[in-house]
Amino acid sequence: MLAKRIIPCLDVKDGRTVKGVNFVDLRDAGDPVELAWNYSRQGADELVFLDITATHERRKTMIEMVKAVARQINIPFTIGGGIVEIADADALLSAGADKISINSAAVRNPGFIDELAKAFGVQFVVVAVDTRHDGNANIVHLNGGRIPTEKETLDWILEAESRGAGEILLTSMDHDGTKAGFDNNLLKVVNDAVNIPVIASGGAGSVQHFVDVFQKTNVDAALAASVFHYGQILIPDLKSELRKQNINVR
Repeated sequence: MLAKRIIPCLDVKDGRTVKGVNFVDLRDAGDPVELAWNYSRQGADELVFLDITATHERRKTMIEMVKAVARQINIPFTIGGGIVEIADADALLSAGADKISINSAAVRNPGFIDELAKAFGVQFVVVAVDTRHDGNANIVHLNGGRIPTEKETLDWILEAESRGAGEILLTSMDHDGTKAGFDNNLLKVVNDAVNIPVIASGGAGSVQHFVDVFQKTNVDAALAASVFHYGQILIPDLKSELRKQNINVR
């Protein structure tokens, strides 16, 4: 069985790491390059950086940050935010990113997934999905969770997989920042339905939440932000507890 991955996520705005609750009320959480170096030393398996207010003007800032991060760490990292064409992805991968993450651009133009997979390979393409429970369904949202779509979450994830997504980063907006645990019911449904790795995101507040998400859903990776940024959970302690629970980690 493949080892489960622990992935700190760094939401980046204006060159700084920020964190909020349910995608709002953002506050500063530190320098992304320093945090990246610290997480790699702690034993994180991968990192994800999301430029949450991406614009083309800030693309240069992100490229410089990617170069700085690549110089500091020796673990894989993914960059997302504002990637709308092949040239954007190419620039970030050339600067040192290992994978790119697309979200709104993929929903608006599903063929973009096919293009990226063809240009760079499936293993480089992460499709991020922000979902919120709405009535009787889980609905995909865009633009940092601000805009609901017509797409049902599982249907969209299956389409993304068929088009060449190599991995799904699934964030429950209902759980995001609440520290009340991952959305294990939804994660299990999705993980059972696809043949590509699923990264759980949204709701981590304790070591037990990581134990639960791996035991109850069998996802490939669990991602969190604030509990790592503010030192509430240290990655060596987390991995030690996961091993005690017979969960295979690196």
